Amino acid sequence: MDKRNYYVSVQSKTIMQDQGDAAYELEIEATPEEIIKLKELFEDVEYAEELTFSRAHFPGIPYHHDKENDAYDIYLKNVYQTLYSLGTDETKKHIQTMNVLD
Repeated sequence: MDKRNYYVSVQSKTIMQDQGDAAYELEIEATPEEIIKLKELFEDVEYAEELTFSRAHFPGIPYHHDKENDAYDIYLKNVYQTLYSLGTDETKKHIQTMNVLD
């Protein structure tokens, strides 16, 4: 299938076909199947965010000693890895500067 450009906001977990629809952070080139996979990854991040909500009410637990935070970090890293692999050159450069990938 042919790839087309999409505009992605990780913060709002949105994937848009038209650049002017809303604010976005990254541009990618993907097939419809790759977009479905990315949407599933965003759903994983959303699920992990919900799990971390209750933990936020206990500030005495260090971030790195919490399995819910670990899951959130893994899911978010998967999103950025996918965005990197689908990203335009500019997107790849930006993700590299973020130091979120190994």
